Order: sequence, then C-alpha cells, then structure tokens
Amino acid sequence: MDFASVRIITDDLEGLVAFYELVLNVPAIRPAPVFAEFRTQAGALAIGSIATVAMLGGDAPRPGSNASVILEFVVADVDAEFARLEAQLGDVVLAPTTMPWGNRSTLFRDPDGNLVNLFSRPAG
Repeated sequence: MDFASVRIITDDLEGLVAFYELVLNVPAIRPAPVFAEFRTQAGALAIGSIATVAMLGGDAPRPGSNASVILEFVVADVDAEFARLEAQLGDVVLAPTTMPWGNRSTLFRDPDGNLVNLFSRPAG
C-alpha cells in the first residue's frame, strides 16, 4: 500500500488552490473543475469542492472545520520561504523558530483555517 494524498474539502476551491499555488510555488494540476492536486514525490495535496463528497451526505467532511491536522512541507530554507510569503499570509501562528528537536519551522493557517507547517531538518 502506498500513501496517495490528503484531500482538503473546501467551499472556496479557487481561493484555496490559489493559496497553495502561492505557498508551494507551482501550478495545480486540474483534472476536473471541482478538483485540484499538487503532486510531490511523497504523495499529493488534493483540494476538492464539496461537490466531490456530496454522495456521502451527512457523513461528508465539513469545510473549514479541521482542528487536528497539520499539513507539513519540507523546504530548504524556512526563513526565505517565510519572507517570500509573509505579506500574503493572513494568520501566522509561529514565525520561523528553531524547535527543541532541531527543526526550523513556521506555521500559518490557510484560508480555510488549516494549519500549514513549512520546516527544514537540522543539517547532519
């Protein structure tokens, strides 16, 4: 079994896709008008409108209600990425900081309130 993706369900597909295009600095792959994907070697970040889960009825994910997941991306230089993005981030939770275990991290929220962590591991 291989990990494939994490999918965020949103009420604002275009806004969330634009946000992640900015953060990840790559265009989304758009196989359908209600779905977008950002593929990496490890898996994908998928973003779908509520139409992609409508068949689940009352068991469908609720956009903007995540309170337990952090989306994490390894970057070469946390400070440089933060400087590139800072003016366009609405909710910075943690400015670039070296964590007790050595990672350098910055955390912020996407437009739907999901936490995003850009981090780099210590050299060596």
